[in-house]
Amino acid sequence: MLAPYAADPGRTLGRRYPEEPPTGRSEFQRDRDRVIHSKAFRRLEYKTQVFVNHEGDLYRTRLTHSIEVGQIARSIARQMQLNEDLAEAIALAHDLGHTPFGHAGQDALNACMQPYGGFEHNFQSLRVVDELEERYAAFPGLNLCFETREGILKHCSPARAATLGEVGRRFVQGGQPSLEAQLTNLADEIAYNNHDIDDGLRSGLITLAQLQEIPLFERVFTEVRRRYPAAKERVCVYETIRRLINDAVTDLVQTSLERINEASPQCIENVYAQPEPLIAYSPALQSESQMLKAFLRRALYRHPEVYRQTEKAKRLVRALFEAFFGDVRLLPLKHQQRLRTLGSDTDPMLRARVVADYIAGMTDRFAIAESRRLFDS
Repeated sequence: MLAPYAADPGRTLGRRYPEEPPTGRSEFQRDRDRVIHSKAFRRLEYKTQVFVNHEGDLYRTRLTHSIEVGQIARSIARQMQLNEDLAEAIALAHDLGHTPFGHAGQDALNACMQPYGGFEHNFQSLRVVDELEERYAAFPGLNLCFETREGILKHCSPARAATLGEVGRRFVQGGQPSLEAQLTNLADEIAYNNHDIDDGLRSGLITLAQLQEIPLFERVFTEVRRRYPAAKERVCVYETIRRLINDAVTDLVQTSLERINEASPQCIENVYAQPEPLIAYSPALQSESQMLKAFLRRALYRHPEVYRQTEKAKRLVRALFEAFFGDVRLLPLKHQQRLRTLGSDTDPMLRARVVADYIAGMTDRFAIAESRRLFDS
């Protein structure tokens, strides 16, 4: 039973290339399935979340992170009578365009691409599903529904959005995406905030004592220790993270339903017309969440050990870009052919974009191997 303002697969705004309706599944289920079977999705297994893939078997990767976002997004959508399949499809696809080495790789590639239009992983994820995946004879990309593509494109500059047609309209004219897209954006935040706590503790780069200085964590952890005094410390951490996720989801659902009742949308078009998102935390949880994010940024993401890996990754990505852009004959034959097809031999903007597409599609270990093949004597 969907709310009247939920995304209805029977009333989707359609695909870029017309197709026969699916049999035995909805349009958004088809989108989810296409994402799961894509090469870009499989590559996420070997792309960095915080820790480089080969540093440990139990740390999150982009793949496990995307699956966790999908689970949280489905849970929120179910409670709010929104479309679970669309929320899951967006969640599984939202990082398809991410570079190797996480945000370090993105920052380095964006710096290299500044003279050529820049690089942003949400826009790159849209390029992956619209153009770069090659699985179907009838069309390029995955030919996903408008609503899925809209949810993937979380951020976009007005200039770039103007080139994207209807899917970029809200970045030019204002308005909001579907509620499913809004909730998936916050499900992403819930997932990485809480699971980075787990990975950070496991790595030893942050300590339990540090976390207990954060009011949000301390309050829940103290309650867990009171309830389970004989439990091992590690189990208490798991219990705390589980409750933190549940509390965030509960707060998000309650606050968002209140905002929806106040705005009283009668259909998804009313959602699109809203001046502000309807999916949100309460002010209290928003404030505590910001404190947790600030702590993780300071203590984990900028930890000297993580920073060293970050700088090494940036140097590697810059070196790859400079080598391929400077001499396209170093690219694999497939990408050289694409350059010729696009006429990019004489257009530096197109050449840079093809090089960025190649680098962004690399896994961590492939980028390291490619660097060795290019630069090791």
